[in-house]
Amino acid sequence: MAVRSAAVPPASGVRPDGAGGPDRSDPADASAEPVRGARAELRRQLREQRRLKTIALLLASLLVLGALPTYFGVRAATRDPVFNSLDALAVPAWAATDTVDGVSGSRWCLIECRFRERTVESDRQWEETAQVYETALAREGWQPWKVALCPEQPVEGRYTCWRRDELTLDMWVRPPACPDPAVSAPGAVPSPGAAGPDAANCDGSRVSIKVRNAIEDDRVGPQPTTDPSLTGVDPDPLLTDSPLGGLTPTPTPS
Repeated sequence: MAVRSAAVPPASGVRPDGAGGPDRSDPADASAEPVRGARAELRRQLREQRRLKTIALLLASLLVLGALPTYFGVRAATRDPVFNSLDALAVPAWAATDTVDGVSGSRWCLIECRFRERTVESDRQWEETAQVYETALAREGWQPWKVALCPEQPVEGRYTCWRRDELTLDMWVRPPACPDPAVSAPGAVPSPGAAGPDAANCDGSRVSIKVRNAIEDDRVGPQPTTDPSLTGVDPDPLLTDSPLGGLTPTPTPS
């Protein structure tokens, strides 16, 4: 009589057919799959967040590092190049303590060419100030320009004219305007021994620079003569000899 052997259930994780490898139908393994998938997704999200943070930091650094150079570059490109060249003059700090710029007209000479004017305060006397400015202008390529009407009338201090390329430049270095506090004060009456301007407020000098296009400068080109010897003189006749000088007039019959 044959004896049936009791069926032995397969071990956990072993396939019933005896083939190698774990039994994928195991409930424990089936429940572990979603956990592993969730962890992988979490790691992927963390890597993506770190990548985005790194990109944001790089962009912020580029903006901070590039903001100032961009600002100064745009400012230099849009600002009048004449003022940029005046800024580049190698003068000491004491010779440019306060700068005021003024401009009028068109940079491209539409209807009216541009006229630039700069006023600078200096802490030292006008003689020393004029010397450092003239040296700086010559170093930047400006040539002294000896021309009539430079200045139009005698002035105090030193007045010089310069040319470079298509531009002309007038520079006037002079003592500052010194108001008399005894006279300028309302209702004040100067004392008999009062001096003129207050010496304590009259130190330093003032520099005025005017730059215009040469085509707008009336001093460029030939100037009309004002020789008084030509005033009232009749011009020479076009014909020096009369064509009728040697002919005898024919008498008219009565």
